[in-house]
Parts: sequence; structure tokens; C-alpha cells
Amino acid sequence: MTRGHRVRSRVGDPQAASSAPDLAPDVFVMRVLLEETREMFPVTNCRGDMTVRELKEELDLVAGIPVDLQRLQYLDQGVLMDDTTLKFHDVVPGGIISLCVWRYDGWTELVLAAAEGDPSKLSCLGVTEDSFYQTANSQHLKEKQWKKWVSQRAFVALYIASHRGHVEAVQYLLEHGANCLSRTPVGRTPLHVAAAMGQLDCISLLLKYGASTNDKDAKGMTPVVISRRLNHKHNERQYKMLLLHWVANPSDRQDRPQGVLSNFFGSQSDSDGKPSRKPAPDLSGSVRRLPPGGAAARG
Repeated sequence: MTRGHRVRSRVGDPQAASSAPDLAPDVFVMRVLLEETREMFPVTNCRGDMTVRELKEELDLVAGIPVDLQRLQYLDQGVLMDDTTLKFHDVVPGGIISLCVWRYDGWTELVLAAAEGDPSKLSCLGVTEDSFYQTANSQHLKEKQWKKWVSQRAFVALYIASHRGHVEAVQYLLEHGANCLSRTPVGRTPLHVAAAMGQLDCISLLLKYGASTNDKDAKGMTPVVISRRLNHKHNERQYKMLLLHWVANPSDRQDRPQGVLSNFFGSQSDSDGKPSRKPAPDLSGSVRRLPPGGAAARG
């Protein structure tokens, strides 16, 4: 008997519960707790057949943690393998999955500093080429490899800081050479996550330093499309900012202007074919921070 069946058997008619088909919704919401920062992120549109890898790809955007740094756990089951499904692990609607950062090469400390948005802490963690910071791994790297290592750390810090709207940290990282065109393993740039979270000041900074509005992630989504679909309270200003950048930068345009413009102003269609502008879920303000050791960490 699965955990889901045990929960359902406690309410209503036991006989009816035993003879009824699986009543778990096809699509549901669950929560993910980033253990290092105590931030809680709701994840919508989850399915029983969703793989752990697919969930990680969602968290790359929703939680702002690159997929290759994520380690997911549910209850006491240990690390969840990428090719397993939520149903396999008996994940229930509203359940909480723990997200941890892999504890190697100093990534945990870097993620904490970037999530906090403190430039003084970031400056001590190997995000600039004049840094004296070393790990057991980095001290054996040759110059070319070491520069690549620093560049990757600077990008990860920029990605996380952009997601959380830490303007001072973003400014510091960009001024010290962080590449705003670098991508996570699923093809997302800092502009993708800044647009997803409606971080207007960070969007402005990233555009100033050469971020592209048309870079596509692995799902074919540009920052413009993400901004269009997520209905933030500041979306009109955000659309205008991105559109003005597109108009002022011919090299950043797609081949067909009408295709780009439709990303901003195009409408969806209802089942009857009539235009619709139904708002997509708003991710801004959806993150909340739990106290250390809070009971909510396990339900």
C-alpha cells in the first residue's frame, strides 16, 4: 500500500476508499525547501510521472539554483535519482522536498553568500581573478583551468543574485567580470531568472552589460517569453524595458520582428478560438523563508 493510499484511508468510507481509483490529482502543487537558506518555493504543474530531472529543471528557474548543483531528498529516502518519478517516491500533493547544494568545491558557501546578496562575502569566495580563495580542487588547477573555475563561480553567483533581486551583488559581479551570457546546463542566463521573478533593477543592469533578450533555454524559452507568461505586478514596465532594449539593439533581434513583438503582446486563445489574456501564475513574492529547524521543513 502506498503512502498516498494510507492517507486517503483515514477519511471518508474505508470501503469506498479501497474500491475507488487513485484520487490523486493529475496536476498538483508541491513545495521545495532550500535547506541552506530556509527558503520555501512552491512548484506548480507537478505530475506523478514527472521525473526528478524534470523537477530539477523547474527548480533551476523557480529556485534560481543551477540544476547541476541540486541534490533532492524526500523524507528519509536519501538522494533522489534523476530518472525516477515523483510517484515512485510517493510524493503527495503539497508535500515538501528538500533541496540541498552539493557539498564540494565550496559551492555551499557561495550559494549562501549569493542568496544573501552580500558583495563583501562574495569577494572572498573565488568569484574574481584576483581572489586568494582556494579549495582542495582549485589549488591543483593550471592557470587556464583556474580562470574557467573562477568564471563558473562568478556566473553561478550572478545567476542566484539576479533571481533574488540583489542589485548591489549583481552590480559587483558584473563590474568584476561575471559573464551575463553564460548559461546553466538547461540553457538559462541570469536574465531568464531575473525576468521570471520580475526583478526590474537587475534586468536593467543585465541589459546594460550586454544580456540578450533572445537567448533560448533548452525548452526554447527566451527571457522575453518568460516575462510575457509570468504575470508580475510590474509586468507592463518590465515588458516596456525589454521591448525598448530590443528596439535599440538591432543585433539582438530575431529575423522576424513580428515574432518578437508577439512575445510581448501576443494573446493566447481559448477553446472557442477567441483571444484570451489569462494571467499565468505569479512567482514574485512566492518565496518565503523558514526559521532554522522549523517544523515546516518536514511537513
